[in-house]
Amino acid sequence: MNPKKSIIQPGKRLFIHIILWILVLIFFSFFIGIEGETMKAKFTFSAFFLPVTMTTTYVFIYNLIPNYLLPKRYFKFGLYSVYSFIISAVFIIMSAFYGFVLSFNLEWNDRFPISKSIFYIMITIYLVVVIACAFTLLKNYYVTLSVNKELKNSILQGELQIKEQQLKYLKMQIHPHFLFNTLNTLYAFALHKNEKTPEMILQLSNLLDYIIYQTQKPHVFLADEIKHLQDFIEMEKNRFQDKLYINFTTKGISEYTQIPPMLFLPFLENSFKHGKDESGNLKIDMKLIQDKTDLFFEIINSKSPKEMQEASIENDKGIGLENVKQRLDLLFKNKHTLKIDDKPAQFKVNLKLQLTEK
Repeated sequence: MNPKKSIIQPGKRLFIHIILWILVLIFFSFFIGIEGETMKAKFTFSAFFLPVTMTTTYVFIYNLIPNYLLPKRYFKFGLYSVYSFIISAVFIIMSAFYGFVLSFNLEWNDRFPISKSIFYIMITIYLVVVIACAFTLLKNYYVTLSVNKELKNSILQGELQIKEQQLKYLKMQIHPHFLFNTLNTLYAFALHKNEKTPEMILQLSNLLDYIIYQTQKPHVFLADEIKHLQDFIEMEKNRFQDKLYINFTTKGISEYTQIPPMLFLPFLENSFKHGKDESGNLKIDMKLIQDKTDLFFEIINSKSPKEMQEASIENDKGIGLENVKQRLDLLFKNKHTLKIDDKPAQFKVNLKLQLTEK
């Protein structure tokens, strides 16, 4: 397929070819015309070689090259090239003979210098053919390069659109999962007529504002993401009260760093969901450290042996963690390391993100 082939209109292409052959004719007049004769005689003599030059050139650029050389049918290309050179050589000799006779009004028995100049004439004609073929191959190379680039861009664009759709789908999964857990907490507060219910509603409103507006962006500031995590922790503190022991530390966070939204929340949600130990207490230790272009996230939560099976199911099939794995593969392909250590009394997640090219 060659979408560039029809860029030049036939009429314009014909005009260009005519101009080029006129230039070739002028070239022949200076290099293969008989010395000592008038310019008109040289021009007439050279004109006899133009038909064989044109025919040989067009045979190569419109037949042999596209049908045999480019498809890598080298044997047939070589064989037909030899045939073409032999046939064209015969016509060159005939053109030289008749051109000399008709241009200079010589008879057959007069002095005829064709034996001395025929090879020079052939080399000159074949030089034109070779230049035309080289130009055709060069043009084909750039056209192929351009087509391949367009195809590559189309493929990349298609892959990008697929990734965008996948990310959009994954975000749609995150929101209901997050809201489900949060509304359950709020429902429990309302049932017990807890005085902190209005505060919880306000916190939920702030979280919803972040989810609805901020997560529509491809990237958010890491500082905003941290604040979102802190708001979520404050909301959960109201639910767990003195049963919760949580430590969230950050270090080296740059105010300019941006990341895809809601990467860490599913890990935190998972800790709150499965982190109770046998005594009902919940212990969470979470760290977020930035070191130049690398971002390190670690979260460790307690877990009772009874919760072990449930946490494993969530890790393999649940929306939260599985969702994050898919997003990481899409957003940080070959630029992240995720390790999940599921022990009887502890669940640990280590995530390393490479934020920029090194």
